[in-house]
Amino acid sequence: MSKGLGITAEEERIAGRRREDAERQTVAEQRHSRGASLKSLLEGVELRSQTTVAEIPIRQVTHDSRKVQPGALFVAISGVATNGTLFARDAVSGGASAVAGETPAPADWPVEIAWVQVAEARKALAIAAANFFGRPATALKLTGVTGTNGKTTTSSLIDSILRASGAKTGLFGTISYHTPSGEYPAPNTTPESVDLQNFLAEIRDAGGTYATMEASSHALAMDRLWGCHFAAAVFTNLTRDHIDFHKNFENYFAAKRRLLEGTGAGEPDFSIINTDDEWGKKLVGMGKTTLTYGLQNGSDLKAKKFQLSFSGLNFTAQTPQGPIQVESALVGRINVYNILAAIGASIGLGIPNGTIETGIRNLHAVAGRFQRIDQGQPFLVVVDYAHTDDALQNLIRTARELITKGRIITLFGCGGSRDRTKRPIMGETSGKLSDLTILTSDNPRQEDPLKIISDVVVGMQKSAGKYLIEPDRAKAISLAIEEARPGDIVLLAGKGHEDYQIFADRTIHFDDREVARKALSDRGYTEPPGGPGFGT
Repeated sequence: MSKGLGITAEEERIAGRRREDAERQTVAEQRHSRGASLKSLLEGVELRSQTTVAEIPIRQVTHDSRKVQPGALFVAISGVATNGTLFARDAVSGGASAVAGETPAPADWPVEIAWVQVAEARKALAIAAANFFGRPATALKLTGVTGTNGKTTTSSLIDSILRASGAKTGLFGTISYHTPSGEYPAPNTTPESVDLQNFLAEIRDAGGTYATMEASSHALAMDRLWGCHFAAAVFTNLTRDHIDFHKNFENYFAAKRRLLEGTGAGEPDFSIINTDDEWGKKLVGMGKTTLTYGLQNGSDLKAKKFQLSFSGLNFTAQTPQGPIQVESALVGRINVYNILAAIGASIGLGIPNGTIETGIRNLHAVAGRFQRIDQGQPFLVVVDYAHTDDALQNLIRTARELITKGRIITLFGCGGSRDRTKRPIMGETSGKLSDLTILTSDNPRQEDPLKIISDVVVGMQKSAGKYLIEPDRAKAISLAIEEARPGDIVLLAGKGHEDYQIFADRTIHFDDREVARKALSDRGYTEPPGGPGFGT
């Protein structure tokens, strides 16, 4: 689209994020209006040179040369695609007073601009950011949740329990970031270290006492959480994902394990570990105190006599703190695990049983996680974020456990420019467990959607499952709903809460929930939730 005719959705998204970044930076500067010296900001940073660090006043810490403002410390980190030292001169042009990087200063570097050589730039960035904001993590009890699946729901449950105690809290994850001051979009599952420290300071300054965050493997590998001490650290499970980034499964596990080892500020006070997971068993004993959870015998926290239904979960959780009566609107076996994990973290944080029960009961839904789309249709439509083979398997099995008759129609695609090895595995998984699979696009990015689908088809054919192909996701959702009969369950998997779709040349607004509602309306289903429909 030409500039004369308007801007694209992607340009709007970028412009919006820049405005939000500028607003946050203004707030950050107001929060730290006195500034700090370069020497004080680098306290605790391992230096590579013996050069004396000057008492230069610093008014901003950043790793993005495009965001540099006068008086900044620019930390030149190595990114996935490029090296930050290439942008050091741009940072100086923007007003940076000092640069920190892993290499020595260039021979022709201007003598009036301080260059500090550090051992590890990402750790330096995290420490400098914490120092800049007055080490806010020390004023809060932090909980980190890591694992392949269940992070968002478990984090949401923990935050709901903490808020039930009357505390002011922060919550950071895939869907969005929350502080007592408001809600922010989430460009990353875990914020970059500078943004994270700013948010933690925002929570502290508002009188908050807790922060809960999803600790992604990318964030742990990139030291975004370095220098943060965790009161509780949760490990949910591990299945293959992000192999394109980590290169192999062992590196992926090593990144997750870093949360339990401690991120530069000592071991977590409590480690809460799913020991039904084989990788979780390898982590037992990490942290000062370990609480295990699972549905198998031998766990410290386990569920007793739970029943699965569309109305939610009711069971007694057996814990070292005594029995906890669980009443939850969340559905499925996987959420029994998520609830047990949240209970374990809450026990580690010193929350009493009654408050834990109230907090679990207060969380009615998590956006894009087994989210029902109900317009009175005689079949169930569910939107879910499942985008790995294990998550897809859990989703379909959850649906299968909830019905006695009817078919399961599963729609999904695989992201482009990401791990190709999971595509046939996901195809085989859906083919074996679903009655019908509709293969479509997810976020194709730089790849041809049909080539992505062809990778999935390899697994589908191995399973001998029935499938249809429709690369246009909106048409595919309409097709899935058209195929549904009374008593069926339609699973729209892969995008969950996301409200966009990424192509090679553009990003468009796209929300599975909106598209599903329109497809239902087009077929005459317009009853409000709770009206005549599935199961009646």
